[in-house]
Amino acid sequence: MFCVPDPDPDIRWPGKSQRVRGAQRTPVAMPWLPLTVDPWAPKASLALAGWCPPKAFFLDQGCQQMPPPPPKMCSSLAAQPVPTGGSWHHLGEIMPRPPDCLLRLLRGAPRQWVCALFLSVKFTFFVSVAIYWHVVGEPRGHRLSSTLPLHVPCPRGTPHAPSPGPPPPDIFFLETSDRINPSFLFTCSVESAARAHPESRVVVLMKGLPPDNASLPHHLGLSLLGCFPNVQVLPLDLEELFWDTPLAGWHAGARGRWEPYPLPVLSDAARLALLWKFGGIYLDTDFIVLKDLRNLTNALGTQSRYVLNGAFLSFQRRHQFVGLCMRDFVEHYNGWVWGHQGPQLLTRVFKKWCSIRSLSQSHACRGVTALPTQAFYPVPWQDWKRYFEDIGPEELQSLLNATYAVHVWNKKSQGTYLRASSRALLAQLHLRYCPSTYAVMKLSQA
Repeated sequence: MFCVPDPDPDIRWPGKSQRVRGAQRTPVAMPWLPLTVDPWAPKASLALAGWCPPKAFFLDQGCQQMPPPPPKMCSSLAAQPVPTGGSWHHLGEIMPRPPDCLLRLLRGAPRQWVCALFLSVKFTFFVSVAIYWHVVGEPRGHRLSSTLPLHVPCPRGTPHAPSPGPPPPDIFFLETSDRINPSFLFTCSVESAARAHPESRVVVLMKGLPPDNASLPHHLGLSLLGCFPNVQVLPLDLEELFWDTPLAGWHAGARGRWEPYPLPVLSDAARLALLWKFGGIYLDTDFIVLKDLRNLTNALGTQSRYVLNGAFLSFQRRHQFVGLCMRDFVEHYNGWVWGHQGPQLLTRVFKKWCSIRSLSQSHACRGVTALPTQAFYPVPWQDWKRYFEDIGPEELQSLLNATYAVHVWNKKSQGTYLRASSRALLAQLHLRYCPSTYAVMKLSQA
């Protein structure tokens, strides 16, 4: 038996040769101490007996403090029995205390542990998404070179201005970010649509343009698009676009919350409001148009056997199907799942519209047509690298025989460098369907 003092916050531990005044001497059993060892023996004797004292204060008549043993002599302590009974109280006072935050976590239920882990993973995910959308710039190979002039002479063979008469449906492109310097793929999309529809008005709505400025910023891409008389580049006012639609309330509340996919979700909403108010054809800015699309009315494309895609939409003004899509957008909103407000929304509304459970049961009903995969998505997103592989003329013709426009899957392909002079599929599409953009892109790589 030997003694340690009871814990008392008013007691200040003295030095080696001082006594603790006012401390009670409480006998404490130390069952892990070998009976053959004198606890007040020198360190060498204790080490030879196989016992390593903890970092603690040991008291004799003078209540002295023993220095801790060398670390290598502590291996035998784990094999000794642990203290029992009331000695845990005193051992806790003399052992190092863990941080309070760790103690609170360890005292919590397993559900709290799972919650803490879930929040940590979510936070890491949010940070990575924020970096992707707000830090990562335009990828190499799709960026307009800063060494090129801000203006280019308009090439020959551009479409003429639309002739008077009943206007054909407009073709819309949207840029819902603040970017105002279009990439080569962006300008190719608009140019190919303008060349395929010389009588139609091709409208490019850009959120980053100032609303009251009549002149466009000095950028090469905008200068190139200005060569086509049927192309109009206009500012995008989202509040005005969503006004008097089921999406107005959603948009007002969305500005005050953070979500992982703000730009894709905003684009999904804007295209629905655009077609609801004006009607016409909507295209993503990573499409290359091959043929006239005006004979496709109240239609959308099938991406795969399981899902539709809204990268191409063609509907009359205030069509009931688009109205159902806007209501579903708000009622079943989930901005945390990729595609929930886009392809998945169109798929579930189309199934309700046609009263079917699978897309294989029907491709057209009640005046709405889901065009086959070959029409707009001849290359699945899983095979997006095919656009950067060499292809022969016959294979190219066979691939695009039943295709109206080609979706390039920019979300997957944007980091891949495209050599304009190569025989890659995407390079040949640029050369054939957007030659003005192709010429500038080739010049930038010279």
